[in-house]
Amino acid sequence: MIITVVCDIYGRENNGSAIVAYNLIRFLKAQGHTVRILCADQSKKREPGYWVVPNLNFGKLLNAYVNKVGVTLAKPHDRIIKASMYGVDAVHIMMPLTLGLAAVKIAHEMHLPITAGFHMQAQNFTAYFKLNWSKSANEIAYSYMWQHFYRYCTCIHYPTQFIRDEFEGSINKQTPGYVISNGVHEYVKRRESPKPPELQDKIVVLTTGRYATEKSQDTLIKAVSLSKYKDKIQLILGGEGAKEGLYRQLAKDLPIQPIFKFYSRTEIIDVLNYADIYVHPAQIELEGISCIEAIACGKLTIVSDSKLSATRHFAVDDSCIFKSRDEKDLARVLDYWIENPEKRKEYADKYLNSAVAYKLSECMKRMENMIYDAIDKVYGPLPSQTKPTKYFLVVS
Repeated sequence: MIITVVCDIYGRENNGSAIVAYNLIRFLKAQGHTVRILCADQSKKREPGYWVVPNLNFGKLLNAYVNKVGVTLAKPHDRIIKASMYGVDAVHIMMPLTLGLAAVKIAHEMHLPITAGFHMQAQNFTAYFKLNWSKSANEIAYSYMWQHFYRYCTCIHYPTQFIRDEFEGSINKQTPGYVISNGVHEYVKRRESPKPPELQDKIVVLTTGRYATEKSQDTLIKAVSLSKYKDKIQLILGGEGAKEGLYRQLAKDLPIQPIFKFYSRTEIIDVLNYADIYVHPAQIELEGISCIEAIACGKLTIVSDSKLSATRHFAVDDSCIFKSRDEKDLARVLDYWIENPEKRKEYADKYLNSAVAYKLSECMKRMENMIYDAIDKVYGPLPSQTKPTKYFLVVS
């Protein structure tokens, strides 16, 4: 196949959306498919296989904020978008942001099979306006996504049944959905990883993810300050983001200063394996790959009970769940597991054997099959069971 993958967020692998895009692109290329990447990553200009649109310019201050968040936002360019799609068999669009919104309509006009990922909850958007609590605001956001993006799609990729149910319930429609986990790499597994010497006498509590309101790292920082064991807890916040300065200020009175650091994909697996406890405090979480990675490493994992987070379904039982945005309750749960190391080991094994984590290769194969299904839906099934390397499409 020849496939155009449209990436509003591309560049450094510093957030879930970029990581998911890279994983899919690498897999498709490894299977022998030709992948064209449409993005706004200016460093890729003139590189073979890339079609690069300009960046949106918000002015000096907002540009600095966007860069601090760690993403690039695209300014759609119809000619470049169309050029990336001529002669392809299918188009896969990662997100319904500026580039995705323009690309889906152009692909639809070109009568191309379109698949798209569902990697953004309404609350991820409305949280920037402090309206994530508003049911009507979130329903408006989902309605907009449907009307201007997903209704054009031949197949929709939902990473969890949770987000499919939320979206379809909000728009009151059944969609051509495929529930496929984004998966975890085979190298994400339990292994011996000794603590660094300076952490040997510490209780290492780890969380990973972009520093953002909906990820609720502030709840964890406050919970550590309320813990009976705050003098022994080394909190590690693996990630980066716009709220780092605020979180450092919030943590300034802790007896042991947290480690704020962005880790590479392989480095974080070492940290996961030597950490004592993993906490996923997010209030809004569509799938939570970082949480699944902790489980794949067999780590005692504490999650919030937020109804807007898929990770609440990953908990072994209620002893691993705290009330969302409630630092006192999280401190209670943390202290319980610190005080019960033998039970913590038992539950870590339960997590390891919970089958929550799905192998990346298996998930990507299902993604490939979804794209084949989209082609069959548009062009009809072929008489041969073997898929062609390319469908020929004449675009007038």
